[in-house]
Amino acid sequence: MATTHTPATHIVVMGVAGSGKTTLAELLSDELGWPSAEADEFHPQSNIDKMTAGTPLTDEDRWPWLRKIRDWMSEHEAEGTIVTCSALKRSYRDLLREAHGDVVFLHVSGSEVMLSDRISHRSGHFMPSSLLPSQLHTLEPLGDDEPGAEIVNDRSTEDLLDAALAVLQTRSAPSPA
Repeated sequence: MATTHTPATHIVVMGVAGSGKTTLAELLSDELGWPSAEADEFHPQSNIDKMTAGTPLTDEDRWPWLRKIRDWMSEHEAEGTIVTCSALKRSYRDLLREAHGDVVFLHVSGSEVMLSDRISHRSGHFMPSSLLPSQLHTLEPLGDDEPGAEIVNDRSTEDLLDAALAVLQTRSAPSPA
Protein backbone atom coordinates (compact mmCIF):
# COMPACT_ATOMS: atom_id res chain seq x y z
CA MET A 1 0.00 0.00 0.00
CA ALA A 2 1.31 3.48 -0.77
CA THR A 3 2.38 5.52 2.20
CA THR A 4 0.58 8.69 3.08
CA HIS A 5 2.83 11.69 3.68
CA THR A 6 1.49 14.30 6.05
CA PRO A 7 2.85 17.68 7.02
CA ALA A 8 3.03 16.37 10.60
CA THR A 9 6.56 15.47 11.51
CA HIS A 10 5.42 13.74 14.69
CA ILE A 11 2.30 11.74 15.40
CA VAL A 12 1.45 11.33 19.08
CA VAL A 13 -1.01 8.49 19.62
CA MET A 14 -2.56 9.46 22.93
CA GLY A 15 -5.16 8.26 25.39
CA VAL A 16 -5.61 6.45 28.67
CA ALA A 17 -4.22 3.00 29.41
CA GLY A 18 -5.81 0.19 27.45
CA SER A 19 -7.16 2.40 24.66
CA GLY A 20 -5.12 0.77 21.90
CA LYS A 21 -2.39 3.38 21.52
CA THR A 22 0.39 0.85 21.00
CA THR A 23 -1.58 -1.17 18.47
CA LEU A 24 -2.40 1.90 16.40
CA ALA A 25 1.16 3.25 16.65
CA GLU A 26 2.59 -0.06 15.40
CA LEU A 27 0.15 -0.10 12.49
CA LEU A 28 1.00 3.50 11.59
CA SER A 29 4.73 2.83 11.83
CA ASP A 30 4.38 -0.14 9.48
CA GLU A 31 2.22 1.86 7.07
CA LEU A 32 4.28 5.06 7.02
CA GLY A 33 7.72 3.58 7.61
CA TRP A 34 8.40 6.07 10.40
CA PRO A 35 10.29 5.20 13.61
CA SER A 36 8.14 4.77 16.68
CA ALA A 37 8.64 4.84 20.42
CA GLU A 38 6.58 3.75 23.39
CA ALA A 39 6.47 6.57 25.94
CA ASP A 40 6.58 4.03 28.77
CA GLU A 41 10.20 3.36 27.76
CA PHE A 42 11.07 6.93 28.78
CA HIS A 43 9.78 6.61 32.37
CA PRO A 44 12.39 6.57 35.12
CA GLN A 45 12.23 3.54 37.41
CA SER A 46 10.72 5.69 40.18
CA ASN A 47 7.64 6.40 38.00
CA ILE A 48 7.28 2.72 37.10
CA ASP A 49 7.54 1.78 40.78
CA LYS A 50 4.80 4.29 41.70
CA MET A 51 2.43 3.07 39.00
CA THR A 52 3.13 -0.59 39.79
CA ALA A 53 2.16 0.15 43.39
CA GLY A 54 -1.09 1.75 42.16
CA THR A 55 -0.02 5.33 42.93
CA PRO A 56 -0.96 7.90 40.29
CA LEU A 57 1.86 10.04 38.95
CA THR A 58 1.94 13.74 39.77
CA ASP A 59 2.73 16.51 37.31
CA GLU A 60 6.17 16.72 38.93
CA ASP A 61 6.68 13.04 38.07
CA ARG A 62 5.59 13.59 34.49
CA TRP A 63 7.50 16.74 33.43
CA PRO A 64 10.96 15.12 33.10
CA TRP A 65 9.37 12.13 31.32
CA LEU A 66 7.55 14.37 28.85
CA ARG A 67 10.72 16.38 28.18
CA LYS A 68 12.55 13.16 27.27
CA ILE A 69 9.79 12.27 24.81
CA ARG A 70 9.84 15.77 23.30
CA ASP A 71 13.62 15.63 22.95
CA TRP A 72 13.46 12.19 21.27
CA MET A 73 10.94 13.54 18.76
CA SER A 74 13.17 16.55 18.05
CA GLU A 75 16.19 14.28 17.53
CA HIS A 76 14.21 12.41 14.84
CA GLU A 77 12.64 15.43 13.17
CA ALA A 78 13.98 14.60 9.71
CA GLU A 79 12.50 11.10 9.78
CA GLY A 80 9.12 11.89 11.29
CA THR A 81 8.09 9.95 14.39
CA ILE A 82 5.21 8.09 15.92
CA VAL A 83 5.06 7.99 19.69
CA THR A 84 2.54 6.60 22.11
CA CYS A 85 1.94 8.82 25.11
CA SER A 86 -1.05 9.22 27.38
CA ALA A 87 -0.74 13.04 26.98
CA LEU A 88 -3.72 13.38 29.28
CA LYS A 89 -3.55 17.13 29.88
CA ARG A 90 -3.33 20.00 27.46
CA SER A 91 -0.26 21.28 29.30
CA TYR A 92 1.47 17.94 28.59
CA ARG A 93 0.54 18.20 24.92
CA ASP A 94 1.76 21.80 24.85
CA LEU A 95 5.16 20.58 26.03
CA LEU A 96 5.20 17.82 23.40
CA ARG A 97 4.35 20.40 20.72
CA GLU A 98 7.66 22.11 21.57
CA ALA A 99 9.39 19.33 19.60
CA HIS A 100 11.07 20.50 16.39
CA GLY A 101 8.58 20.08 13.57
CA ASP A 102 4.81 19.73 13.50
CA VAL A 103 2.99 17.53 16.01
CA VAL A 104 -0.45 15.99 15.53
CA PHE A 105 -2.40 14.06 18.17
CA LEU A 106 -4.53 11.00 17.54
CA HIS A 107 -6.61 10.48 20.70
CA VAL A 108 -7.64 6.82 20.89
CA SER A 109 -10.63 6.44 23.19
CA GLY A 110 -13.08 3.78 24.31
CA SER A 111 -15.66 2.96 26.95
CA GLU A 112 -14.50 2.58 30.55
CA VAL A 113 -15.71 -1.04 30.52
CA MET A 114 -13.65 -1.84 27.42
CA LEU A 115 -10.59 -0.05 28.78
CA SER A 116 -10.75 -1.82 32.14
CA ASP A 117 -11.21 -5.20 30.46
CA ARG A 118 -8.25 -4.64 28.16
CA ILE A 119 -5.97 -3.54 31.02
CA SER A 120 -6.93 -6.52 33.19
CA HIS A 121 -6.16 -8.99 30.39
CA ARG A 122 -2.79 -7.72 29.25
CA SER A 123 0.43 -9.14 30.56
CA GLY A 124 3.87 -7.67 31.06
CA HIS A 125 2.70 -4.12 31.80
CA PHE A 126 3.14 -2.20 35.03
CA MET A 127 -0.06 -0.13 34.76
CA PRO A 128 -2.80 -1.67 36.96
CA SER A 129 -6.48 -1.22 36.10
CA SER A 130 -6.92 0.48 39.49
CA LEU A 131 -5.31 3.62 37.99
CA LEU A 132 -7.80 3.87 35.10
CA PRO A 133 -10.31 6.06 37.02
CA SER A 134 -7.48 8.47 37.88
CA GLN A 135 -6.45 8.66 34.22
CA LEU A 136 -10.04 9.21 33.05
CA HIS A 137 -10.47 11.96 35.64
CA THR A 138 -7.24 13.65 34.53
CA LEU A 139 -7.94 13.37 30.78
CA GLU A 140 -8.56 16.69 29.06
CA PRO A 141 -9.99 16.11 25.56
CA LEU A 142 -8.24 17.76 22.63
CA GLY A 143 -9.23 21.38 22.25
CA ASP A 144 -10.58 22.67 18.96
CA ASP A 145 -7.33 24.57 18.49
CA GLU A 146 -5.12 21.51 19.06
CA PRO A 147 -3.92 19.63 15.97
CA GLY A 148 -5.50 16.20 15.84
CA ALA A 149 -8.66 14.22 16.35
CA GLU A 150 -10.30 11.62 18.56
CA ILE A 151 -10.69 8.11 17.18
CA VAL A 152 -13.03 5.80 19.07
CA ASN A 153 -11.60 2.28 19.31
CA ASP A 154 -14.82 0.40 18.69
CA ARG A 155 -13.76 -1.23 15.43
CA SER A 156 -11.27 -3.65 13.90
CA THR A 157 -7.59 -2.75 13.89
CA GLU A 158 -7.77 -2.26 10.11
CA ASP A 159 -10.67 0.18 10.53
CA LEU A 160 -8.80 1.96 13.33
CA LEU A 161 -5.79 2.40 11.02
CA ASP A 162 -8.02 3.62 8.19
CA ALA A 163 -9.62 6.19 10.52
CA ALA A 164 -6.18 7.43 11.64
CA LEU A 165 -4.93 7.68 8.05
CA ALA A 166 -8.08 9.61 7.10
CA VAL A 167 -7.33 12.13 9.86
CA LEU A 168 -3.75 12.47 8.65
CA GLN A 169 -4.87 12.74 5.02
CA THR A 170 -7.30 15.51 5.94
CA ARG A 171 -4.42 17.41 7.55
CA SER A 172 -2.35 17.13 4.36
CA ALA A 173 -5.17 18.09 1.98
CA PRO A 174 -4.87 21.58 0.50
CA SER A 175 -7.09 24.18 2.10
CA PRO A 176 -10.06 25.31 -0.02
CA ALA A 177 -9.51 28.64 -1.76
